Amino acid sequence: MALGLPSVQVGSWTDDIAETGVTVVLPPPGTLGAIAVRGGAPGTREAAALSSTGAGVECHGVVLCGNSVFGLAAADGVVRWCAEQGRGLNIRDNVVPVVGAAVVYDIASPHSERPTAAAGWAACDAAGTDEPATGRTGVGRGCTIGKVAGRDFSVPGGLGAAVERSGEVVVGAVVAVNALGDVIDTDGTVLAGCTAPSGSQRYPYDAIDAIPGFTGRGTEEPESPERGNTTIGCLVTNARLTKPEACRAADLAHTGIARAIEPPHTNFDGDALFLLATGEVDTQADLVATLGARAVAAAIRSAVRR
Repeated sequence: MALGLPSVQVGSWTDDIAETGVTVVLPPPGTLGAIAVRGGAPGTREAAALSSTGAGVECHGVVLCGNSVFGLAAADGVVRWCAEQGRGLNIRDNVVPVVGAAVVYDIASPHSERPTAAAGWAACDAAGTDEPATGRTGVGRGCTIGKVAGRDFSVPGGLGAAVERSGEVVVGAVVAVNALGDVIDTDGTVLAGCTAPSGSQRYPYDAIDAIPGFTGRGTEEPESPERGNTTIGCLVTNARLTKPEACRAADLAHTGIARAIEPPHTNFDGDALFLLATGEVDTQADLVATLGARAVAAAIRSAVRR
């Protein structure tokens, strides 16, 4: 089942030519939504409404998009698909879906095709309750990691998924890994990451503008790291949570990013996690946060293992 819950659907659309994609998470009606952002360069939709200070409670879908802000166009297709299916708030006799979205920067070329609303619709049509495909698919198609010495020394990232359980409580996570840093295994070794020679200058031990891979020394053009990296994801749980509890659990689940990525949450990453709570099991929010952090870390590692 998708992310450990039979009522949740996950689907992806992939453009292998432009090396980008879209992944959607579709929860059952009445699901509570939340978000927590720790990265310094996020690109999001409905983040204010789903944050701890926002009035939004119910969420009808989460979209993880490639192509930076251009990819947010895919969320329009998800909104229209949800409205067509009757998934949304009833406001003045209109179905108004609340769809959160976050983006990764994977633009291969300014001339590459962009994900459109049709891509979001296609990801919804492809959504199912089976275990989601991971690796270089959907939003993970163009992801890279290990860019601390410049993009020339990066390696592929990807889309990962994992599920953690404790008794009746289930927390699943799907994560797109496009981080500036390396992915770290459970024993502290580098699972996948920067291929620069030993002794090379690397962020944050050296300033970005002093690293040849970013300044253009030895390369044709300087690289701008701003908004070029991020780890984004969506957690789902069957726990019954209040909005403040869900936002806190999403925030603490970022601990999983810190466990699996080094360095995490830099000024050049847009790390953001959504949390969808279907509200079937009573439990402590701290248990959801604990399981969520484990699921996020495991999902990040699975993204590069695939």
